[in-house]
Amino acid sequence: MSQLAFTAFSLNGVDAQKFLQGQVTIHVERLSENESRYTAICDLKGRIHFGLWIKKLNPESFELVTVQDQAEEFSKHIKKFGAFSKMKLDEIGSVYPTVVGIQTEFSSTETDIHIWQVQAIQSGQAWITHTTEHLFQPQELRLHQRDGVHFDKGCYLGQEIVARLWFKAKPKHWLHLIQAKDVAPAPATQLNKDVEVVNSIAFEDGYLALVIAKPAALEQLSVAVLDLPEVLNGDVARPS
Repeated sequence: MSQLAFTAFSLNGVDAQKFLQGQVTIHVERLSENESRYTAICDLKGRIHFGLWIKKLNPESFELVTVQDQAEEFSKHIKKFGAFSKMKLDEIGSVYPTVVGIQTEFSSTETDIHIWQVQAIQSGQAWITHTTEHLFQPQELRLHQRDGVHFDKGCYLGQEIVARLWFKAKPKHWLHLIQAKDVAPAPATQLNKDVEVVNSIAFEDGYLALVIAKPAALEQLSVAVLDLPEVLNGDVARPS
């Protein structure tokens, strides 16, 4: 398994905000400046293709961070879809994460990635890598509960399916935090047919993991289901 690392990009230009508004699940125009938020670019089936942290410096200047193993593919995606937009994507280089509350902030100061992974998993900060792209829907990862999806914004890639799931359906599986005594399973591993690993890390004498699961399916496994931060502990479905 390759070492987890992160790549930052700058996106600058008069069309930057408008372009991102048509790409990501978050309402870019309403983003507070200088706060990092984890959001997604979906495929046409409403599943997450790229996970990215977005920070608005101003409406014409954004900092975007992806995991390193998605960086090249992400860059090609932005340049392909943004070919006719007045903006420029530049790679800044490696950045390092720190958990702040339930969010992640990045800087050029080196941090311990293992510590970040433990804290991110404990705070319900799932992250997508090349291994897990096209597997999960934003609602399943509780992105809406961490201000990474807005259901009242205009069109973006996969928006019809993401909105339909919110307004007309209820997810069968969603994000849970588990702890177990075993070797940490790789991302995308199925622990049974209704439990799939998103992220995992060795912890104490076992592992911690964020999984997408049916709650009843977790009862069939020898794992402890831990509480997520309060804002992420509720029902993922739309209040009726």
